[in-house]
Amino acid sequence: MIPRPTRSSAHTTIEACAWADVLVRRRLLHAVLLAPSSQWLVQPEADGPVHVLAGPADIVELAAAIQHRIRSTRARTR
Repeated sequence: MIPRPTRSSAHTTIEACAWADVLVRRRLLHAVLLAPSSQWLVQPEADGPVHVLAGPADIVELAAAIQHRIRSTRARTR
């Protein structure tokens, strides 16, 4: 069994930026912004509230959750 990396070292800011770009381009999120404090500001909808995420691992986890939701919805419609 391969040990899982710790949460802080598992995902880099570059990886999180790439996922944020994909989520916004695919219109799965309205906006994602990396703040100077290394926190991430996420706005799911144009008129929606802004959520603050602690770091890059949270962005990657958000992308995984969105992918899971999309894939499970597709599986139900087949």
